[in-house]
Amino acid sequence: MTGQELREKYLEFFKSKGHTIIPSASLIPENDPTTLFTSSGMQPMVPYLLGEIHPMGTRIVDSQKCFRAVDIEEIGDNRHTTMFEMLGNWSLGDYFKKEQIRWMFEFLTKEVGLNPKNLYVTVFRGYETLKIPRDNEAVNTWQELFSSAGINSEAIDFSEKNGMQNGRIFYYAVEKNWWSRSGVPANMPLGEPGGPDSEIFWDFGAELKLHENSEFKEQLCHVNCDCGRFLEIGNNVFMQYVKTEKGFELLPKGNIDFGGGLERILAAKNGDPDIFKTDLFMPIINKIEEISGKKYGESAGIYDMRVITDHLKAATFLIADGVVPSNTQQGYVLRRLIRRAIRYSLLLGIENNFTKLISEVVIEIYKEQYKKLEENRNTIFIELENEEKKFRGTLIKGLEILNKTINNLPVTISEGIDYQEDTQIFAKRIFDLYQTHGFPLELILEELKNRNFKKFGEEKIIQIFNEEFKKHQELSRTASAGLFKGGLADSNVETTKLHTAAHLMLSGLRKVLGDGVFQKGSNITAERLRFDFTHIEKMTDDQIKEVENFVNEAILVDADVLRQEMSLSEAKASGAMGVFDDKYGEKVNVYTVSKNGVVFSREICGGPHVDHTGVMGHFKIQKEESSSAGIRRIKAVLI
Repeated sequence: MTGQELREKYLEFFKSKGHTIIPSASLIPENDPTTLFTSSGMQPMVPYLLGEIHPMGTRIVDSQKCFRAVDIEEIGDNRHTTMFEMLGNWSLGDYFKKEQIRWMFEFLTKEVGLNPKNLYVTVFRGYETLKIPRDNEAVNTWQELFSSAGINSEAIDFSEKNGMQNGRIFYYAVEKNWWSRSGVPANMPLGEPGGPDSEIFWDFGAELKLHENSEFKEQLCHVNCDCGRFLEIGNNVFMQYVKTEKGFELLPKGNIDFGGGLERILAAKNGDPDIFKTDLFMPIINKIEEISGKKYGESAGIYDMRVITDHLKAATFLIADGVVPSNTQQGYVLRRLIRRAIRYSLLLGIENNFTKLISEVVIEIYKEQYKKLEENRNTIFIELENEEKKFRGTLIKGLEILNKTINNLPVTISEGIDYQEDTQIFAKRIFDLYQTHGFPLELILEELKNRNFKKFGEEKIIQIFNEEFKKHQELSRTASAGLFKGGLADSNVETTKLHTAAHLMLSGLRKVLGDGVFQKGSNITAERLRFDFTHIEKMTDDQIKEVENFVNEAILVDADVLRQEMSLSEAKASGAMGVFDDKYGEKVNVYTVSKNGVVFSREICGGPHVDHTGVMGHFKIQKEESSSAGIRRIKAVLI
């Protein structure tokens, strides 16, 4: 089965169950300062799961493209990627647990053709302290389905301690099988909804000996261990509780959120734990093989090819959604992806520019589903080629630094003496080189070997490097987690004011600089707004002042801010600003800022906004600078 076939089967299956198909949102969240990327299928749907009415009804289905920056360091194994597609179906106060479980079992076993004997599920163990019961309703429904397929469906508790015991259904604690926006129940504020979930796993089989050959071989195998035998392919979230002063009470109507990894379900269908062997990756790998002269099956190049494949695929999608390489925010992550791909290409012997060739294959794979790839083909190629050209020059300088580091090795290292203090110092220097200049450990160790160094305490160096790496990774994850807490529903008044100011400023920029100005990204906090837009030249002081005056005039007259729901075609006809692509559904919100017939701004947006501009204060542009080629950046405040 191809990825395109699986995606279509899923969408059509749930369409037959009364769901409306909606397009994927952008990888860049719209008007959401709390997160850099759309990291899950749920993210664009959170407002509706929390009670907002969805314009397309109570049953929704989609395939959402997602990107997770915190997974960058994990790329190289057979199942992790930064960019992936999440198949999702949603019930907004409509059907609930029994229907969802039965439909997913039907889809996976009948439509996809997965053998139910290889399916395992986890359920919520319960939380005795907070008097939240275990999810027996989900267990009973799963047991009925497995029994109908002639499969023993015993439910087992504490398999992580006692092993699987021939079970089919496994209870796990809140850390594994509970969802709320704030995490575990104890962290949830009053009024927040949440609920148990039931995850679905695919067993690639004990005969592959994935557990025995993994670093976890000394531990008991269970579905949630990381040995690779079991692959999570989907998660049913049952949002059925709300936290009150009396404890956790049932909601009048529950919501369903299902998220299933397209690439992972495809790997299960193909019976191969390596998701890179699916048709969503192999054409890219084949091109890398052609360029490098290496084969994917060779152990020396398999890791490198996975990194290159994932990173350039993600980079292609990010550029198509408006990101350009830079040193901050989304642009920094994009730059890191491209440069890591180039670094790993060196290990395959690729010395010439190649990123455009890989991107061409990515576009070919996905162009039917994601039209923006084809539409932005030239922009994608230009950004990749420019970044690759710049970095290859930087790489040469970086290699000089690496060579100096090697030349200044302590004698004990070069002579193969594992003197602890020198080894510790050298290992930390290697990590600093990795962190500051981006050189992978493998490349550094290879350089040492190429210089015919004697045994230099390699195992100890790797051990210390990994210790430093884990410290760095924990810090990175902690910082990244802060960006993913909550959404605009938690934004305060000051952020809302600055968000409205950003709309007015865009309108002012188009009035002063011309209709060639379009938004290319924004980041808004309670203290300031940062706004990227298309324009070639530096703005003059007079132009900046004109834009400030435009915004402040709208504030001074206390203009009204009106929200109207209309069709996309009606929004276009009204003159509303917006990038009319696949991120919009058929119904959109249009915000108009006007006073006495004078329209200051009209734009498609998901909110939030002030009700009238008089509450906003005085608008001031603090800085106007270049962000990247053809992109300018403004930083502004309300005082």
